[in-house]
Amino acid sequence: MTKWFLATMLALSLIGGLTPLLRKIGLGRLPGDLSFTLRGREYNFPFASSLVLSALASLIFYLLH
Repeated sequence: MTKWFLATMLALSLIGGLTPLLRKIGLGRLPGDLSFTLRGREYNFPFASSLVLSALASLIFYLLH
C-alpha cells in the first residue's frame, strides 16, 4: 500500500509541476482540477488530469504488453 501511495504522490507532484506545459495542450483545466491562490502563491491539484493521464498510460502499457 505504501508503494501505491508514493506513486500517487509522485504523479501528483510531477503533474503539478508540469501544469504550465500541460495547460498549453488542454490538461490542467478539467472540471476536477483544483487551482487556487493563497498569499500570492498558486496551488494546483490536478486530480482529473491525473486520472486522464493514468488511463492513457494504462492503455499504452496494455497495448505494448
